[in-house]
Amino acid sequence: MGTFHDLDRRGRRLAGRSPDPATLARLALGAMVLLAGVHKLLDPEAWAVYVVDWLAPWLVVSPVVFVLVNGVLEVGFGLALLADRYTAFASLVAAVSLTATVGYLLVVWVLSGRFGDVVARDVGLAGLAWAVVVEALRE
Repeated sequence: MGTFHDLDRRGRRLAGRSPDPATLARLALGAMVLLAGVHKLLDPEAWAVYVVDWLAPWLVVSPVVFVLVNGVLEVGFGLALLADRYTAFASLVAAVSLTATVGYLLVVWVLSGRFGDVVARDVGLAGLAWAVVVEALRE
């Protein structure tokens, strides 16, 4: 019983010295968007696997080029979020993109059983992005 109380007390002290939760959310979203963009530029084929056969004909460019363009954009938006510049716009782009990705991957998951693990992760990331949008618009 004392151990839980001690842990709770230490956690509350640490939380009192920590950055604002909205700042932590913005930094986490910015880091995720930046790192995803960098990885897309370094290994676009790893991300192109998420473009399923029935979607590929709808793209104006090849899946790899599509991923590379997204990678460049994500690096810019990730840096903007980390620098706390254009936060409402950058987080809105991330939120809309992640929400669309969740919708797309849900369809793929239902139709083929693929990418269920990515859907589960991206639901949380979309929620994080929308939280950052709301906070940025409040300021």
